[in-house]
Amino acid sequence: MSLAKITSVTGRAVNVPGNDIDTDRIIPARFMKCVTFDGLGEYLFNDVRRQLDGTEKPHPLNEARFKGATILLSGANFGCGSSREHAPQAIAKYGFKAVIAESYAEIFFGNSTTLGLPCASAAREDIARIAAAVEANPQLEVVIDVTNQEVRFGGQKVKATFRESARDALINGRWDAIGELLDGRDAVKVTAAKLPYLVA
Repeated sequence: MSLAKITSVTGRAVNVPGNDIDTDRIIPARFMKCVTFDGLGEYLFNDVRRQLDGTEKPHPLNEARFKGATILLSGANFGCGSSREHAPQAIAKYGFKAVIAESYAEIFFGNSTTLGLPCASAAREDIARIAAAVEANPQLEVVIDVTNQEVRFGGQKVKATFRESARDALINGRWDAIGELLDGRDAVKVTAAKLPYLVA
């Protein structure tokens, strides 16, 4: 199983504004009873998107014009709070392929990278420019260029940064440590066969 090289992500975007959006807002704890992560996308931002009776509140993800968006825009310190892996899983299961925010909580960022979910950092004013363009035209194509560290949209371009270790892992297909280990199992077997304490 060879991991995909994620050099860019292209899609429509939606802005979910705010700073310090924590993992409990991203996926409330009561939805974390699942054995697998399947179905978590249904509950993404549940408590700010729905009333207790399930009816919808005003929220960008509830707007028909943003249905099918695959790039999430947000503010500073995105994914803070508890270290639950369910938060980036819910984002990915909903259908998002990448996030653009000012900054990220450390563990959220790492968990996202191991899912192949690029987290681009951009300046507040540049995110506002992307958000304004998307608001004006929800069908606008947004390109996150991981290789060249930029975001392109509607004839405009802004700088985006990635932590170098994450960028290297994404563009070289080394973002999933378990997948990498499985890819190298033949080499592991060869090495194990040479170790006297592992030979039967």
